[in-house]
Amino acid sequence: MGDRLEFTVLGPLEVRSEAGPVPISGQRQRTVLAMLLLSPGRVVSVDSLVEAVWDDRPPATGRTQIAICVAGLRKTFKAAGCADDVILTRAPGYLLLPQAHDIDAREFERQLDQAQRLEQEGQYAESVRAFAAALARWRGPALSGVSGRFAESAAARLEELRLTAYEQSAALRLAEGEHRELIGELTGLLRQHPLREQVRAHLMLAQYRSGRRAEALESFREGRSLLIDELGLEPGKVLRELHEAILADDPVLTPVPVAKPAVRAEARVVPAQLPPSTARFTGRTAELSTLDGLVPWSGKGSVLPVGYLTGMPGVGKTELALHWAHRVAERFPHGQLFVDLCGHDRDRAPLSSSEVLAGFLRALGVADAELPVELGERAALYRSLLAGKRVLVVLDNAASYAQVRPLLPGTRECCVVVTGRDQLPELVGGASSVRVRLKPFSTEESVDFVRRALPVLAPENAAELAELCDGLPLALSVATTRLLAKPHWSVERLVRMLTDERRRLDELSCDERGGLRAAFESSYQRLSPEAARLYRGLGTLDVPHFAAWVGAALLDCQVPEAEAWLEELLEANVLDVERSTVDDSVRYRLARLPRVFARERALVQEAPLERTAACERAFAAWLELAGAAAELAEGAATVATDQLGRWLSQEEIAALAENPLRWLEIEHEALHAVVHQSTGMGLVLYAWNLATCAQKLDGALAS
Repeated sequence: MGDRLEFTVLGPLEVRSEAGPVPISGQRQRTVLAMLLLSPGRVVSVDSLVEAVWDDRPPATGRTQIAICVAGLRKTFKAAGCADDVILTRAPGYLLLPQAHDIDAREFERQLDQAQRLEQEGQYAESVRAFAAALARWRGPALSGVSGRFAESAAARLEELRLTAYEQSAALRLAEGEHRELIGELTGLLRQHPLREQVRAHLMLAQYRSGRRAEALESFREGRSLLIDELGLEPGKVLRELHEAILADDPVLTPVPVAKPAVRAEARVVPAQLPPSTARFTGRTAELSTLDGLVPWSGKGSVLPVGYLTGMPGVGKTELALHWAHRVAERFPHGQLFVDLCGHDRDRAPLSSSEVLAGFLRALGVADAELPVELGERAALYRSLLAGKRVLVVLDNAASYAQVRPLLPGTRECCVVVTGRDQLPELVGGASSVRVRLKPFSTEESVDFVRRALPVLAPENAAELAELCDGLPLALSVATTRLLAKPHWSVERLVRMLTDERRRLDELSCDERGGLRAAFESSYQRLSPEAARLYRGLGTLDVPHFAAWVGAALLDCQVPEAEAWLEELLEANVLDVERSTVDDSVRYRLARLPRVFARERALVQEAPLERTAACERAFAAWLELAGAAAELAEGAATVATDQLGRWLSQEEIAALAENPLRWLEIEHEALHAVVHQSTGMGLVLYAWNLATCAQKLDGALAS
């Protein structure tokens, strides 16, 4: 792949692409990159990065300079051919995505874990090979070229891992009879680390078993002198006992062939990995019926059945998938596999397909030693094991089709259900696949959810609480859980807190994974800068629905550009689209809770003057169009269309000229909302002129 990068920290800090070295300029960038590389897939706070770069003497502009360093790294990686972001912004700092890239320290620790598991299973020769592969990744002292206390501490930790790994490997090789081959290696290592007692013990044993008894005793004497001179200590128990055994020619030192136990056959347990579904599941009758059509042996279709559940954050995709999966689990006698792919997780990087396949293969009875290394080989083995079996696979929280594709079985006897927020059109293109786009609960379903959780609640209180949660199952779940956890609270108290928009997301973001704000944040972070800016602008408007030209006014751009960013918001499921009941034109709608979050981000990221200017541009566009409609409604033969052409196509201008009252009927609610909002903002001129236009149009419509 042209965008694959290799990061090395086990030696000089370096980055390589397929085209060659990727230069990292400046000590600060190197330190920031090293911090992110040593925590791959985890968020590193800005404060930690500031401390790593400047130790105890950070400048006042430290946080800004960290942002500049990250921007520089992103630019460098893109110049090296990386189309996708390598470093993501994740509160309270940054996260480096390890997928599709090689990080030698990460692979080193993974291979160490594999070597230790193999040793525990009695597969000693395989363990030695795994240790050797891990140690071969080192090219010199760790983090060479990176300065500071952080680098020294991290390098010391990695070096300790390396030495411990070598000691474990040497013990296995001694048991395998490789004493002669080890003498030279151990002698060189001991010169670098003369106080390392375990290395000295291995060297003494290798020398003794090679018939060099005098050298083994001399190694002990040298070590004892060093320990006394340097530390004032006698050698430890291991060295003392080994010394005594060598003096006595104890037979216990004679190498004995290791008795390798027979490899234990893995228990072939039928996987049942589905997490529990909540007892409060409500509604979704039509969606469940659609999913029921996927059950493969109903005789429908000849290829793998796939169901894709999508929708806005917090709408209940995972819960629906789990509820249906439990309902049909008995139809899949060979097991049920489940994984959270972390595709939209705020604090964790998306899982790689290779990691997921390793977990699935283990669940299907494949031992670690038998796991293929390459992704393609793992996928092929996975499909082979599932061939002819009835297995249900639930892939929750998918990031992309590329992540999901290797996890799809190859036969129609299995069934796959995927949840995610993006469109993934490649996933559901066949006759045996379905897409279910979840909408928020209806008022009746929301009230039913609340009453199931709180059966003693009065119907009117349940309805009020349900309305404030905007029909989102996640919001309803957090709200009802809070009342259950705080029996001394009245529902009126929680309703009062939720009524304040400034507190609403705080009160609905109190579960263990961050609640509603975290769900919105994870989608927001994936937006392009322009789409994010448009989302923030829409959050500042109070209109119930709007046309594409409103987005153009907010961004001060052409309508086709705005339509592209609106499509991105639709694909990210933070915006809804509908057809006007008047003329079937496209209208966009931002639900209340996503609007609250968008407004929060606007308050944090944009200056008051920027927010006001964006609103004024939108109000001016409404005023311009409403004025033209009012003139036409009063009998004007034509209106100046040069300005209107900025907002409307020629077809839309012609439709407005033909029937201006139809335009009013479509924009009626929005116009009155804009009058109210502009009044509240103190924009009296806009409020007065828009109210005048609306009044004229209302009068014309009434007559």
